[in-house]
Amino acid sequence: MSKILEMRQKRAEVWDKARAFLDERTNESGVMSAEDSQQYERMEQEVVDLGHTIDRMERAEQMDREMNERVSPNLASRPMRTQETLRGIASAEYRNAFWKHMRDIDRRSPEVRNALQVGTLSEGGYTVPDEFEHQLIQGLEDENIMRGLVHKITTSSGDRKIPLVTARGSASWIEEEATIPESDDTFGQVTLGAHKVGCMIRVSEELLHDSAFDLAAYIAGEFARRVGAAEEEAILTGSGTHKPTGLLHDSLGAELGVTAASAVAITADELIDLQHSVKSGYRRKGLWIMNDATLKLLRKLKDGQGNFIWQLGLLAGQPDTLLNQKVMISNYMPLPAAGNKAILYGDLSYYWLADREGRSLQRLDELYAAQDQVGFKITQRVDGRLLLRESVKCLQMKAA
Repeated sequence: MSKILEMRQKRAEVWDKARAFLDERTNESGVMSAEDSQQYERMEQEVVDLGHTIDRMERAEQMDREMNERVSPNLASRPMRTQETLRGIASAEYRNAFWKHMRDIDRRSPEVRNALQVGTLSEGGYTVPDEFEHQLIQGLEDENIMRGLVHKITTSSGDRKIPLVTARGSASWIEEEATIPESDDTFGQVTLGAHKVGCMIRVSEELLHDSAFDLAAYIAGEFARRVGAAEEEAILTGSGTHKPTGLLHDSLGAELGVTAASAVAITADELIDLQHSVKSGYRRKGLWIMNDATLKLLRKLKDGQGNFIWQLGLLAGQPDTLLNQKVMISNYMPLPAAGNKAILYGDLSYYWLADREGRSLQRLDELYAAQDQVGFKITQRVDGRLLLRESVKCLQMKAA
């Protein structure tokens, strides 16, 4: 039996004990003593911690599989010598010159400068090499859960205009020889621009000159962690001013599906109402997004037959579910407090995220010279917006 499966079974056993404890120690009014409540919360926290451990183990297992895959098929015959066909920022020449420049290795030589000309940007930085950009994008997807849920497109320059059908035509029953009435679709459009997001990373001179230090991996990891967090927050709560328009935007984000009867609690009936406030076509790919504190409230809810509506994922890769659909946790979702939009539910593929091609990396020698450090400024441009508001609905807590 695999270690991950053992951990999943252990998590399920702890959760079964927690549910049994909850049933046994809750009185007819649904209240537990303070001591029992603390004991239950400790058991619930163990379930959460085991879940985080399982997630880390699954990510590590996936990385092991990817690293052990063959990079090319077995050769059946002697390969023919071919010349390099990649050009521009995808070429090996550009990649080598780029990292020599960033490490300050012969970066002032004419050969390095000539190779870098193809990737020079107006802001003074250089477009990152193709394979490094793929590494950055993958890093963003690992750090930002929303990137794996929304629809991503790539733009080369300028704004991206996306046509939408805002009203659909219909058919009519017609008498013999009568005129067929006109009924046209009505079209609109949404424009996605490019808002800049970036960060400054400082590295000591000693590390830069240490050949064992993987500068590319370090920058990719830090960029993914910092920018991934900023992106996830903007996709959920962005105002649309100098950043993407978030799913929780009052007029352009998800529509209101349900208003909870309480400012601090959510019922199973309200979750069912929220699920069915979304049209059935969108529910096929529906999922839940909430803060971890909100999920903590929902773990105690039961249906009419006394069954818990939150269910553990028992198999590897199987997510936890709420009313039989996937649950995603983001700390950028609001807490379940008065007036907050605590839960999103629906098909997030109707949120479009536009990536502008070409991330820029610039080396800054003088800014941190007094600290014997070198700065690296890395930026990207991105925009996003929910195209069909009816595809995602929210549950809002009662106002105070």
